[in-house]
Amino acid sequence: MKRRKKSFLQKVIKLLCILPFAILAVSCNDSEKEKEPVVSVQVESPQKGPIEQTVSAEAVVYPFQQAVITPKITSTIKEFRVHRGSRVRKGQILAILENADLSAAAQQSKGEFEQAEAGYTTTTAATLPEQIQKAELDAAAAKAAFEAQQKVYDSRKELFGQGAIPRRDLDSAEVALAQSRSQSEVAQRQLVDLKRIGQSQTLKSAQGQLTAAKGKYLGAAAQLSYSEIRSPIDGFVTDRPQYAGELATANQPLLTVMNTSTLIAKAHIAQSDAAQLKVGNVAQIRVQGDEDPVPAKVTLVSPALDPGSTTIEVWVQSNKANPALRPGMTAQIQVTARSAKDVLTIPASALYKNDEGADYVVLAGSDNHAAIKNVQVGIRAKDRVQILDGLTASDKVITTGGYALPDKTQIKIEAPVSTEKEKASSSSPESPAGKE
Repeated sequence: MKRRKKSFLQKVIKLLCILPFAILAVSCNDSEKEKEPVVSVQVESPQKGPIEQTVSAEAVVYPFQQAVITPKITSTIKEFRVHRGSRVRKGQILAILENADLSAAAQQSKGEFEQAEAGYTTTTAATLPEQIQKAELDAAAAKAAFEAQQKVYDSRKELFGQGAIPRRDLDSAEVALAQSRSQSEVAQRQLVDLKRIGQSQTLKSAQGQLTAAKGKYLGAAAQLSYSEIRSPIDGFVTDRPQYAGELATANQPLLTVMNTSTLIAKAHIAQSDAAQLKVGNVAQIRVQGDEDPVPAKVTLVSPALDPGSTTIEVWVQSNKANPALRPGMTAQIQVTARSAKDVLTIPASALYKNDEGADYVVLAGSDNHAAIKNVQVGIRAKDRVQILDGLTASDKVITTGGYALPDKTQIKIEAPVSTEKEKASSSSPESPAGKE
């Protein structure tokens, strides 16, 4: 009996010891169920519409054409025909340098050229034909004399054979024949040489003298022309540092002319952004203080990297004259790299990347739990992203509160703050809805 009592008491004691732990475990399980996290989020359905991917950068404005005009000679400035701000045309005389000595040299060279030209005409038309004619006459006379002497020799040879004349007469006739033959051959060779070599050499000599005189004249005329400073392009005079009477030094700036009808904004853009640009992309140039952007387009994407800044130089050209846009100004350029119409887009804040670098979004399920969904992305704009695959227009994408949100987390959808404000303003007595 005592043993049973003791055993019962031990069981009661054990039960009393275990009971608090059991109660604590049950209470802990209840608290865990009660503390299941609920995350407040905001959602938005994907929308269809246009999207543009743009690249923006700071740029410096330059003229498309600019000429820093320097004289080729050193001389005193005789007069200026333009001032700063003057509009000029290509070929227009802008300034004249002292040129009296150059003008005299040009006149002298012109006279020498005309003299050489007349000498060439005389040589080709008169002197050379006369020389050839004289050589022909000399050759004909020498031949006639040789033929006559041949007859005399033949006659004396016949008479000598008959014994009518002495031997010395025949020898004398033979010597005279040899002399006349030699003279005839020399005259013929002179005629041939004059026709073959003398004519060409005489012409070459006359031509050389004429060419030298012409070159000297053209050089003097060029030197004289250097005293007239002309504009190589259309535009405006933007700089004129000297005045009439001062010395203009060769190869030193005298005037600057800019063509501002076409301007270029040059920007240095990061490699990742410049890789998306190509020649012909639509662009805008914005100047601080001017609300209207200037339309432009990309005309150059440098094929080489700038070694100093590790960026790529991009030119944006505007053919529309705008008084607010001036060379030397700093401007903001915005280039449209890619664009698409009527595509599915979501806010850029709703897109995330996982550890593998893949793009994903967090959806709000019908069971009020989050669901992670991988997507394929197209154009990335500043505030929106194009979705190529993975979403439909009926999905609800978490736009706020989705960062690092685990899959299947319980969520609570809240209205955007802006929507609540709009509702408050629409329900106010002063709003049209409130008045109705």
